[in-house]
Amino acid sequence: MTGAPRTPVELVEVGPRDGLQNEDRALPVETRVALVERLLDLGLRRLEVASFVRPDRVPQMAGAEELLAALPDRSDATYVGLVLNRRGAERAVLTGCHELNMVVPVTDTFAVRNQGADTAALLEQARDVVRIGHEAGRTVSVTLAVAFGCPFEGDVPAARWRDVVDRALDLGADELALADTVGVGVPTQVEELGSHVAQDARAAGLRFHFHNTRNTGYANAWAATGLALREGASVALDASIGGFGGCPFAPAATGNIATEDLAWLLRRGGVDVTGPARLDQPAAAEVARWLSERLDSPVQGLLVPAGDFGGPA
Repeated sequence: MTGAPRTPVELVEVGPRDGLQNEDRALPVETRVALVERLLDLGLRRLEVASFVRPDRVPQMAGAEELLAALPDRSDATYVGLVLNRRGAERAVLTGCHELNMVVPVTDTFAVRNQGADTAALLEQARDVVRIGHEAGRTVSVTLAVAFGCPFEGDVPAARWRDVVDRALDLGADELALADTVGVGVPTQVEELGSHVAQDARAAGLRFHFHNTRNTGYANAWAATGLALREGASVALDASIGGFGGCPFAPAATGNIATEDLAWLLRRGGVDVTGPARLDQPAAAEVARWLSERLDSPVQGLLVPAGDFGGPA
């Protein structure tokens, strides 16, 4: 990308939610609050911190309201809460959650397995979530799960994802996210799907969520960055400290792309980042190690064992 115009990329830290929800050990609320505080100290400012789901289904996310009440009240931070339906949105707007993130799987099979309703029904619920959020003065994003491939239905035909994207853009959300939920996507798909959304006038914001299940997560993130540079727009990229996380429908998955690894890639590539423009790599590695100890689970990112390296400032 030498010589290309420098366009900001926003890092969205999803470790406190997606990084924890699939781990065997459920962390208490006070430990999750401490994690958010450490991430804020790194300079991360948009963080997905909670999931408003049934605690008997996802015990790792229990106590969402208690968590939001205990987080630092900072004017420079955006706390994001994931919701799966109207009820989740109604819970979220009663807390200090600044942004609601509604998930709509692109395939019916995944939608029913994950949320108990097909894609069309969830798009209707998403319309209500957008209304509920906006009426409460919150921003709302819609994430299209399994947009790059489904563990049950396989490849998603272009006609299918185009139709779902079209209906999702009509919802009036503040941002649309394309999620490679089970880590099967490749850069050519990022280009195809991302360009389709970026060139639509209804797209207020574009975000990507990549898993590194098959070691393509960082290549996909770089492709998304290139797309933003070429289109002259900004793009948000989800990442999780330490690379923790995963999908219960993707056995043996390695989880999300790691925040510290992604930040290193962008820094070395000369790409501006909204938020921690110069993420302190040793400090980020220390947070990843701290979380690893509490989860009794190894760090998935590679920068922690490999260490930082010099290069372009």
